Amino acid sequence: MNLDDIRVKIDQLDTELIRLLNERADLVHEVGVVKKRDNLEIYAPDREEKLLRALVAKSQDCKGRLPEKSIRAIYREIMSAALALEDDLKIAYLGPEGTWTHQAAINKFGNSVAYQPQPSFADVFEQVEREIADYGVVPIENSTEGAVTHTLDLFADSPLKIYGQVLLSIENNLMARCERDQIEKIYTHPQVIAQCRGWLHKHFRDVPAIEMSSTAAAAQLVTKEPNAAVLGGALLADMYDLTILEKSVQDIAGNTTRFLVISHKTCPPTGDDRTSVMFSVNDEPGSLHRALEPFEKFSINMSKIESRPSKRRAWEYFFFVDVAGHCEDPELSSVLEQLKRNCSFVKVLGSYPKAPAVSRGRDIV
Repeated sequence: MNLDDIRVKIDQLDTELIRLLNERADLVHEVGVVKKRDNLEIYAPDREEKLLRALVAKSQDCKGRLPEKSIRAIYREIMSAALALEDDLKIAYLGPEGTWTHQAAINKFGNSVAYQPQPSFADVFEQVEREIADYGVVPIENSTEGAVTHTLDLFADSPLKIYGQVLLSIENNLMARCERDQIEKIYTHPQVIAQCRGWLHKHFRDVPAIEMSSTAAAAQLVTKEPNAAVLGGALLADMYDLTILEKSVQDIAGNTTRFLVISHKTCPPTGDDRTSVMFSVNDEPGSLHRALEPFEKFSINMSKIESRPSKRRAWEYFFFVDVAGHCEDPELSSVLEQLKRNCSFVKVLGSYPKAPAVSRGRDIV
């Protein structure tokens, strides 16, 4: 076939795709009606993840050309449009717009739902607790800097559960509206300066790196100042019409942040899940060992443990653990029952699907 023949064939396929997508949208609308009638959660990460895994497997079986990340990106937007059809879904996140938490929320829910940036972690929790927002997205830990303690502390008194998670590769980019050799100032968040200190010293030793309250605020300023640049996520380039002059300039490769989706409910089992638990032990010898012993007894892998001081009384600590499995799994359920007998306080924060491969900022097809 010549080029014109190929384009005609593509147009025919696009026509059929549009027809099928609208047919799918009709069925999605019916799903929404049933969910509202039966008071079911609109967003179902268990169903979503099972469907995505099945689609990836089908593509591999037919030796399709599309890689897994492209299939997930395409269907993320199809599902986002479906969520918008089912309900006017609202997602609260730690703002402002253009931050990494905003990017993580988009990577999870797509571009078709409504986003509500919040000024603090507490505000995200409050919006979901008061049902002003359907779900919230907050950071929980970074692969190089450790736990986000504000999020851990809020779980102690909140009724909310963990409903899902997102793993996002943190890649800082140099962006501006001028040429690289015209840059006289670089604006960004102090944490980004720390992540890119070596690169800045090597390439912009004589250019001041100026701290801002957020990378979004820095990007806004760059649109007004000539000869200025910003370091931050690629989403900012789309939002503020900036040119990416150099990609991924952070000093350490593989910097990843884990984000949580919070809700009033926990997610049903998918067969490949993670459970987060917080507990407090009595102040006596061997209490922490006794609390953790059942996990070893049942060979349940513990991937994370953090401690935080309790606000209830001095020198009392909460422990946060992530373990493999779902809280409804028989073995993990037995371990949690033993944990309750060995601890002064136990709270299951939620079970949710393990995140797939790490996603990237502005991960487009």
